[in-house]
Amino acid sequence: MRLLIVEDEPKSAAFLREGLGEAGFNVDVAEDGVEGRFKALHMDYDLIILDAMLPGLDGWSLLRELRSNGKSVPVLFLTARGEVTDRVKGLELGADDYLVKPYAFTELLARVRALMRRRGARQPDVLQIADLTVDLLGRRASRGEARLDLAPQEFALLSLLARRQGEVLSRLVIAEQVWDMNFDSDSNVVDVAVRRLRRKVDDPFPVKLIHTVRGMGYVLEAR
Repeated sequence: MRLLIVEDEPKSAAFLREGLGEAGFNVDVAEDGVEGRFKALHMDYDLIILDAMLPGLDGWSLLRELRSNGKSVPVLFLTARGEVTDRVKGLELGADDYLVKPYAFTELLARVRALMRRRGARQPDVLQIADLTVDLLGRRASRGEARLDLAPQEFALLSLLARRQGEVLSRLVIAEQVWDMNFDSDSNVVDVAVRRLRRKVDDPFPVKLIHTVRGMGYVLEAR
């Protein structure tokens, strides 16, 4: 498996290259966004680990160019930019995962391997579930002919569920991916967000797509 790391901090890049190399991956490194764009567009990788703040070309712009050029390679953002707005932006642009520095290498490795397992089943940029259409690049969603008016975080939540349709996502996973927060079992933030999303995605339509799996989480699928 071949990975590309786009990271301008030499020590961080060297640490990642060594650790992932020891884990059995072939690793290339790009030291800025321009070099990263060239390698990502002209070479084949199984996964790209991307920083957001890069000289020459930032990670957001690099990812946008990859997706607009039809590159469906999985992208994991690894960045100190941990604000909710940054995470939402990354997911909306088509990132597959988002990990905030500082991080545990074991967690990074687990996420890399999880993305690799899903590599063969990567979804296109426009997803279709029953009459629901989710345009990941255009940041639009509709059911049939009806356009859904979604707030940015609602779209981020819907796109996460759609990219992993048929898979039950725990509240912990949803909280980490959409809000970058450690889920507190006493918190209802995920449940409230799902209820709000259902009002727009499911309530006006006869066929319901967002389902609760008791004791486990939520799943998006046509039943």
